[in-house]
Amino acid sequence: MTTATRDLAGLTARIGRTAPGLRVETGPGSTGPYAYDASNYRVPPLAVAFPRTPDDVVAVVRACRETGIPVTARGGGTSMAGNAVGPGVVLDLSRYMNRILDIDTAARTAQVEAGVVLDALRSATALHGLDFGPDPSSHSRCTLGGMIGNDACGNRSVRDGRTSGHVEALEIVTADGVRAVADRSGLRAAEPDDAEAVRRVARLEAGLRRLVEDNLALIRTELGRIPRQVSGFQLHHLLPENGFDMARALVGTEGTCAVVTAATVRLVATAQASTLLTLGYEDVVAAAEDVPEILRWSPSAVEGMDEAIVATMRARRGADSVTGLPEGRAWLYVELEGDDQAAVDARAADLLDVLKARGRMTGGRVVETPAERRSLWRVREDGAGLAARLVDGGESWPGWEDAAVAPESLAAYLRGFRKLLASHELTGVLYGHFGAGCVHVRIDFDPATETGRTVMRRFVTEAAALVVEHGGTLSGEHGDGRSRSELLEVMYSHRMIAAFAAFKKVFDPDGLLNPGVIVDPAPLDADLALRELPLVETSFGFPHDEDGFAGAVRRCVGVGRCRSDAGGVMCPSYRATGEENASTRGRARMLQEMVRGEAIEDGWRSTEVKDALDLCLSCKACSSDCPVGVDMATYKAEFLHQHYKGRLRPRSHYSLGWLPRTSALAGYAARPVNALLRGPLGKLLARVGGVTTKRRIPAFASRRALRRTLRTANAAEPTKAVLFVDSFTRAFRPEIAGAAGRVLADAGVPCTPQDGLCCGLTWVSTGQLNAARKIMARTVAALDNGDDRPIIVAEPSCAAALKRDVPELLGTEAARRVADRVHTFTGALTELADEGWSPPPLPEDVVLQTHCHEYATFKGRRPADLLRRLGVRGVDEAEGCCGLAGNFGFEAEHYDTSMAVADLALKPRIDHLDGRPVVADGFSCATQIDHLAGDRGIRALHLAELLDPAADHTGETP
Repeated sequence: MTTATRDLAGLTARIGRTAPGLRVETGPGSTGPYAYDASNYRVPPLAVAFPRTPDDVVAVVRACRETGIPVTARGGGTSMAGNAVGPGVVLDLSRYMNRILDIDTAARTAQVEAGVVLDALRSATALHGLDFGPDPSSHSRCTLGGMIGNDACGNRSVRDGRTSGHVEALEIVTADGVRAVADRSGLRAAEPDDAEAVRRVARLEAGLRRLVEDNLALIRTELGRIPRQVSGFQLHHLLPENGFDMARALVGTEGTCAVVTAATVRLVATAQASTLLTLGYEDVVAAAEDVPEILRWSPSAVEGMDEAIVATMRARRGADSVTGLPEGRAWLYVELEGDDQAAVDARAADLLDVLKARGRMTGGRVVETPAERRSLWRVREDGAGLAARLVDGGESWPGWEDAAVAPESLAAYLRGFRKLLASHELTGVLYGHFGAGCVHVRIDFDPATETGRTVMRRFVTEAAALVVEHGGTLSGEHGDGRSRSELLEVMYSHRMIAAFAAFKKVFDPDGLLNPGVIVDPAPLDADLALRELPLVETSFGFPHDEDGFAGAVRRCVGVGRCRSDAGGVMCPSYRATGEENASTRGRARMLQEMVRGEAIEDGWRSTEVKDALDLCLSCKACSSDCPVGVDMATYKAEFLHQHYKGRLRPRSHYSLGWLPRTSALAGYAARPVNALLRGPLGKLLARVGGVTTKRRIPAFASRRALRRTLRTANAAEPTKAVLFVDSFTRAFRPEIAGAAGRVLADAGVPCTPQDGLCCGLTWVSTGQLNAARKIMARTVAALDNGDDRPIIVAEPSCAAALKRDVPELLGTEAARRVADRVHTFTGALTELADEGWSPPPLPEDVVLQTHCHEYATFKGRRPADLLRRLGVRGVDEAEGCCGLAGNFGFEAEHYDTSMAVADLALKPRIDHLDGRPVVADGFSCATQIDHLAGDRGIRALHLAELLDPAADHTGETP
């Protein structure tokens, strides 16, 4: 037994005695994702604990103290400086300690547990016209505890400042396992009847007061010089003139002094009116020159970014994903707020005139619509992810992403910084809070090689000297972490460094809380996650990633948008379970661990990685929603292919993976087959095939019905397009092919039906890639026959497979030619329909379930947009996955997760239809809707059925 194993056994035994219900997990399958945050670092922990109460935190901290094992507190894991990784026990406070305890509207305060996600708090306070001021770009997944740890700011910091300015009190657990309260006047024991706790807390406070008294002049001269001076400890809050504000002094300590379990924070009133200006410039320096003038107008936000981020957003999500920017190569967003919209608009117009007269802009405009504002803000908020993987495929990294200077010094600092980049032959993607002088930048370091690490160390050391020369700070909101703690001696005197060490020692004499950060720092180039890895042989080509599969999984840099608490399409299994290992990020980190080959030694055969991928629905939403384009559905398909190579597979891989073949045979005897499946034998066959018995097996259509509907779909020659009749339409709902053919003919796009081919999707989703390749090759050979007509596919998942999986798996020019011709039914009507075409009368309101594959693969061609354009007034879209997701929801072991995903958005809408028709083009989506509806007689319509000139759906739901 190794020392680490022995220590861990002792730790878990102690925790088991003092907190028997506390969840503690060990082993690489559980700890692997927690070795990373959003930084460059990898520090594998011994264990991860998931406390539910402050007493659970006390139990872990005391057990760690007794065994000498470090403790690192963690919220959303979005730290970019390596603040949230540690070698001992990681406390995940986001999983269970995420309650809003109280909102006091009169006092304008909220009491929250440390794991509350910022957007959850903001949603709750918005009901009362209140908000929490600091709003970092990660607001949809960062926690209040993490914001307190880093002293986070955000886009509106020119108005609201830092988190420290909004904290009234903190509930903490000290390094010796005592619960205490830090507030605006000092420290006190949380349990006043516990004499020993009272004595310990009093001794701690006395030590802090002596420290401050011994360093008054030092603290007054070196700390609190500029608004964004986050680096180091904020000891100036303990000065006599500041009232010994212990709560604010602990903000920004990055978990090195105490574990924060809850906080009382101050709220601000929500603005009644706002206007957004977008200003274009030739470069970021020119933009920075205008910042001092803009600040004279009391804006709520002044944000900047360069052209690389915009170009990446447009490449990843479509050219129309970014609108409203004037000409330029760098831009500022300037937001003005007030109580009266007309007055705010007038101020905006006046400011725009003044800036035009200064002559630095290339253009400027007022953004008129709320939708356009939301779109623009998303570009800025996704900056860290978008900058990580750029249009040309290049990678960039944090490490010097958080420096800040006084706003009036920003332009000069940026000039010097760009010269420094050039001198090291590095490129940086710049964005950030220009109104607060805080610049975020991701740089094309090469941290995987020794030479690259040497360049990185030299650069950041010189950058530290540069920012200090301009009176600035190493960190403006992300904290020092492992990236910058070693550089604090460049910014502060030796006496100040010693004062920081003394502050830490008073709180944590044994150095067990987040070691290696701020005090006694680890070298900034230690524990870097990247290293040179051999190429991995795969079936998919991963053409967009230089290092193939290894480069593809490395796309995940930990920004954590897949953990969003505010709804959306990505990541359905995380939203249903709340588990890090069930997030896109968690799975990507496990795949990175597998490729690395240290903690996970059995590679493709790893059961830990298989378990991490198990709840992935292969919805593909991450390939679109993830700012760096992680495509977990493809990674899962590749892993399953390699994992089961030469081995027996799960039964459902055969029963569901080969469904296109078996369903084609069933069509020749559909009536007896359906009768058999509805009886007891059907349940037995389902169990044998690994299929849940809680769902009805969809009825097979007869070949006769297929032939009949294809006759109605076949337009008179000459035709303008090919109507691809996919396996699901052919086997289960051939009537949709007829409806699609009639609609397209009516819209001026007559089609020739193409039957008998398959996209190979079910083989891909179950990882049977050799079979998929053969099926795809036959399909491509049939379609790539010199015909250049568009290929229209009624089933979105099959369209996505032809568009994306086929060329990536086959890698041939023929496959790419076919893919270039593929359209969804929605896309065909959007792009190909006659300009004067109008559909038959439509209902005023519909409920819509958009297929995830259509959402992810066919950007800018959304059914919701088409329906509105065709005159449907109210489109109530169930945002996110339906939960069935092809084979996933039919597999017995996944039924419960499937239904939990449906509960997020789709089921509430089915339960409250109020007579509205339901539109769902995907076979999976329609099947799930049928299941959710039960015996209520609700059937989902394909868009083709809704628009069919031979039908009338203006009345009640059929």
